[in-house]
Amino acid sequence: MTQSTGPEPALAAGEDPRRYAQILSAVYDATMTGGKSPARPREVIGDSWRRLRTLGIDPEKVSVQSPQIDTSDLELSRRESGLFDILDDLGRGLESVVQDGDNILVVADRHGRVLWRSGSTSVLGRADGLGFVEGASWAEDSVGTNAIGTALVSRRAVQIFSAEHYVRSHHPWTCAGAPIKDPRTGRVIGAVDVSGPASTVHPTTLALVDAIARLAESQLREHHRQHLDRLRSVAAPMLARLQAPALAVDSNGWVAAVESVALRNRILLPEDLGAGRFWMPQLGVCDFEPLPGGWLVRPTGSGDDTVDSTTVTIDLRQPQQTRVRIRSEVGEWTHEPTPRHAEILYLLATYRGGRTAAQMAADLFGDDGRAITVRAEMSRLRKHLAGVLLTQPYRFDDSVVVDLLLPDDMSRLLPHSTAPAVRRSAPVRE
Repeated sequence: MTQSTGPEPALAAGEDPRRYAQILSAVYDATMTGGKSPARPREVIGDSWRRLRTLGIDPEKVSVQSPQIDTSDLELSRRESGLFDILDDLGRGLESVVQDGDNILVVADRHGRVLWRSGSTSVLGRADGLGFVEGASWAEDSVGTNAIGTALVSRRAVQIFSAEHYVRSHHPWTCAGAPIKDPRTGRVIGAVDVSGPASTVHPTTLALVDAIARLAESQLREHHRQHLDRLRSVAAPMLARLQAPALAVDSNGWVAAVESVALRNRILLPEDLGAGRFWMPQLGVCDFEPLPGGWLVRPTGSGDDTVDSTTVTIDLRQPQQTRVRIRSEVGEWTHEPTPRHAEILYLLATYRGGRTAAQMAADLFGDDGRAITVRAEMSRLRKHLAGVLLTQPYRFDDSVVVDLLLPDDMSRLLPHSTAPAVRRSAPVRE
């Protein structure tokens, strides 16, 4: 039988949930003990159970330990998930399902890690008892068959009811989940889930969750379009001045603007891409220069190994306003960093060899244990300076010329900063 790819409710409309739960319990017990089963589990459930039994997971002994949640670590996971900008849309779309207090709304990342929860105090309390909390892994190989983990593995919307859960302690629950795909890459980046007591099961819940996941993908597509529009507004004047073959692409290779190059929607970018020269199967040897949120790609058309450098000017001369100017042969653009990002840029310009997350944490906070906070800030900063800033350790690209402009009176260097490394550079404050 060919497996359906559409949403398949666990319970048919009009079916008695209690009677069906009894049948599922009998099927579950027979399957787990090797006895004669009165019926077969649904195909999506049977596939999941087989995967878990192959892994040797004991359905009687699996328990979820509540994680020791590091707030900064969780916040970093949220921002790097690709779902951060659409959280409000997910919540509004499923308000009607959770407002009665019987269900919990959960959003997880591509690994099945719970990033957000929403629901009444009572239902959240019951979820706590299962370890269904922010930061916990709800991947299939961690907690068995469930709507989050199984949706991520099967790449389809699923509803799990009662004894369809692989872990016996989850049988009093029902859940409906759908994967969310990144429209830029086609990869699954997370899942949205509605869970509650088994008595709340309803066929329409699955269709609603699936519709909200598709809406989320539509919102991601719109965010991407807006990003390409912003990139195009910066790149178009540069391309016009060049009067030579060039493209402006985002970090995934989607084309925002072209000049004297055959029009295409996307190009395949090299791995470990940085500023410099790379060979492209579609375009030959190309020079890559960073743009805000993307790259300027210039086919060289020759074997010339000369690559024009990019200059980053960090202007700290005005106490209340830091400016960063990125300049190359084809043009320039500016960025105004936050006070924290201004501190980071100053430190990276000072330590051209780079700083680890722990070293940066000591520089900024006097506490090398706050590396997670640093990684979250660097993740945000690198979105503005893609290709200019590198990781492991954090540093400016070696090909970048960094021009650090400091105030004549060093007591005016980032005067509101409390970072120990900055204070050491500006020991006297007026």
